[in-house]
Amino acid sequence: MATQDIMTKTSGSGFSPKSTQSERRGTRRCKINQLMRIRPSDPEKEHFEDLRGSTSVSRSGVAFQTSETGYELGMRLFVTMPYSRDPAAVNREYLAEVVRLEKLPNTLIAVGIKLLMEMGMQHSYQFNPPSWNK
Repeated sequence: MATQDIMTKTSGSGFSPKSTQSERRGTRRCKINQLMRIRPSDPEKEHFEDLRGSTSVSRSGVAFQTSETGYELGMRLFVTMPYSRDPAAVNREYLAEVVRLEKLPNTLIAVGIKLLMEMGMQHSYQFNPPSWNK
């Protein structure tokens, strides 16, 4: 008796549920809109600062859409996430690499980045100790 793989059978619409590309994600992703501040880490590259919301986030990567044209595959970035201008906010900064670029029909670019390492906490506030009169 012949068996048929249901995942490779196409429907009448021509859609095939089984992807031709292999899945590269190592962790699950969540569709979260989180504000990020993104800028190139290489001083040789043209500087830009992109404030964007994420479209999906995992432990090792982030996807977002942008109108900024300065992104390149392999480009290293400083990514502050979550980002807030609030003076009391504690922002985390990461070193990341662009691993995916795709032009979208709405003139935006879909960008996928891999988080390489956490750089540390970024505090927005400034603390000046009181001066003591002697």
